[in-house]
Amino acid sequence: MGEDKGAGAAEIAKADRYSWYALGVLVLVCVLNFVDRQLLTILAVDIKRDLAITDSEFGFLYGTAFGVFYALFGIPLGKLADRYARTRLLSLGLALWSGMTALSGLSRSFVQLGAARIGVGVGEATAGPCAYSMLSDYFPPRRRATAIAIYSAGIYLGGGVSLFIGTSIANAWNKAFAGGTAPLGLAGWQAAFIAVGMPGLLLAMWVRSLREPIRGRFETVRPADVAPSEAWKGFVRDLGTIVPPFTIFAAARRGSRALLVNLAGMAVAAAIGALLTIWLGDVVQWIALGIGGYAIFSWACSLRHEDRAAFDVIWASPSVVGLNVGYGLISAVSYASSAFGPLYAMQSFGISAGKVALVVGGSGAAGGALGVIAGGALGDRVAGATQHSRRVLVVIISTILSTIPFAAMLVTNSPTVFLLSVFPTWFLLSAGLGSASGTMVNIVPSSMRATATAAFFLGATVLGLALGPYAAGRLSTAFGSLRLGLGLMMALFPIALAVLYMAWKDCLRREANAIRA
Repeated sequence: MGEDKGAGAAEIAKADRYSWYALGVLVLVCVLNFVDRQLLTILAVDIKRDLAITDSEFGFLYGTAFGVFYALFGIPLGKLADRYARTRLLSLGLALWSGMTALSGLSRSFVQLGAARIGVGVGEATAGPCAYSMLSDYFPPRRRATAIAIYSAGIYLGGGVSLFIGTSIANAWNKAFAGGTAPLGLAGWQAAFIAVGMPGLLLAMWVRSLREPIRGRFETVRPADVAPSEAWKGFVRDLGTIVPPFTIFAAARRGSRALLVNLAGMAVAAAIGALLTIWLGDVVQWIALGIGGYAIFSWACSLRHEDRAAFDVIWASPSVVGLNVGYGLISAVSYASSAFGPLYAMQSFGISAGKVALVVGGSGAAGGALGVIAGGALGDRVAGATQHSRRVLVVIISTILSTIPFAAMLVTNSPTVFLLSVFPTWFLLSAGLGSASGTMVNIVPSSMRATATAAFFLGATVLGLALGPYAAGRLSTAFGSLRLGLGLMMALFPIALAVLYMAWKDCLRREANAIRA
């Protein structure tokens, strides 16, 4: 009997070690994810000059072109991750976005770079749902927020590393080929994209070697297995729920009433997009967001008809909706700062690109990585396995505190004060992600975890990435001040806190009902 217990303990220890090893590999994936995504920012000056684009167009490239398609494909890919081997799906997505990053280096126009960014967005849409779902099966509930927070630290490490890598490669290339003899006539920023994209193909093979964790391993009820062929058939069907124009055919199959509702939603999205284009210009921005808004509407209608349980979890739960919208609005401020922070430092304080990469990138990466881990660990510590409302409080409090150093960065005229404010700003902003994501994976059923995660990223992407950088760039262009453009983004904080409060109240209600039951 003693030997059996000893053997069982050894197996558990071995499984735990493998879980931490898998987490380490997934952190590398997350780092590369955000290196590829963030590289654009440190190369902004050269890209804007060579492609002759404005701040608002740059905001579109950084945010909307990537974000809308990331969001659109995130839903069907998230549902696929709930049915198909996640290690395989993630390796395929990693290979796709790495290849498209390399192709970004061959872009010669705004349109070509925009198309490559769309491809990066589609590939990266596999990362979050697969990783969150896998980590929830590698780690028990009491450790999930910590594990996901460590994974999410890759966001900030990747963002910071990308600044250093981008400037180093671009400067070395431009220096080596100063006489205009560069291969294929490539500029330094183009060489940086190619060099960063290629290693991802090797990492994709490493990811493919990971062991697929048992789905629902720590849950009382485990979801049924789905045959790979059925999973892919489901993916094709799910494309029709959110990716235009397949949405029209999917609605028609549900009946004439559903088709009319779908077409009405399309007409409303088109009308709003047309009005915003007349008012603000930037037609490609509003076409992309119009497509995104219509697609989300189509998905919600389809989900309500075909999977009412998932609809109730994602669209009818105040806690889930509050987290998605609240963190999405916080992300708008974060992504705007990521997109224009390096440019702001160079323009407002005369800090060189190399110093921005080293100091701003390094401080932001350290603050973000430590903050997201601290936020997740604190959420786990105060909430345990059942008190999820306390995790939401961590998000609310860290967001309120982040406004202090963020405001200091924007009002100061001192380069020293600006640089000293970078670390605490990113530490506090990222602490919210650690607890918000930990709350999400713990309040939804395991069978819907990847889909709910995709919906979480939908809010962070459409509200945060597709609107945040564009809005900051548009305000900067309109007022002629990047400082003012970034400062006005702080108006989103009160709205975010209001909906997070709604999520907190709903979590309290859930906990009270669980005690009474």
